[in-house]
Amino acid sequence: MKQNITDIYLITGGQYHDIDYARLALLNLLAEYPHVRVRVAADYTQLEALAEADGLISYSCNLIPPAAQMPHLTDFLKKGGKWLALHGTNSILAQNDEGRWFAPEDETGFMALLGSQFAAHPPIAPYQIKVEKPNDPLLEGLGDFTVEGGDELYYMRLYGEIEVLLSAKSQGAARGFVERTWSENALHPVLYRKTYGKGEIVYFTLGHRRGHYDMRPLIDYYPEIEHGAWENDTYMEILRRAIAWTTNE
Repeated sequence: MKQNITDIYLITGGQYHDIDYARLALLNLLAEYPHVRVRVAADYTQLEALAEADGLISYSCNLIPPAAQMPHLTDFLKKGGKWLALHGTNSILAQNDEGRWFAPEDETGFMALLGSQFAAHPPIAPYQIKVEKPNDPLLEGLGDFTVEGGDELYYMRLYGEIEVLLSAKSQGAARGFVERTWSENALHPVLYRKTYGKGEIVYFTLGHRRGHYDMRPLIDYYPEIEHGAWENDTYMEILRRAIAWTTNE
């Protein structure tokens, strides 16, 4: 049966993560759909390309669009576009004079549109993720699961109405961050949906990945490779379903 072509704009870029690994992994997943065509970018400086796209997938860190590019993104969503945002897409980072990390205020409207902004994370350790919406197509048939392998639990500022699909409890103080103290009983979104105009956003905080050379120029050689959730079967199943959603499969 003949299918219409689906055009995907894939943005992978930024700092402190193995962006090359994520880019290749996402392209391999997208290659499973013969009707999908992908345009790849390393930043958000040419969002006018969204005028010809059906879906947007982003995996970035410390990278946001210039304010002048934001209307292209909002127009894309207003007209019914689908945006799958992964891991550090909602992060911008800086360090104070004491070397503590903090999240500067976003003045472009990017984080408000996305629905969240990274603020901090506790030390990397295994943590359990709870399914909040078991009947959602992204999660149907799946249960709670534990993330091993060095992924990050995002403590975030939230904006607007979101539908939380997966959550996790606080895992203690965010050492090394300005916003260090978080409620012990707080639930933090791990996967959520948000609507904007006729379009929809799915944001998935999992997917951390860091290799030996990904912390430069801060550190020349990072001693331990952090695999994140990429080797977790449940994570990969949800990611595959999210990509299928983005590609209109």
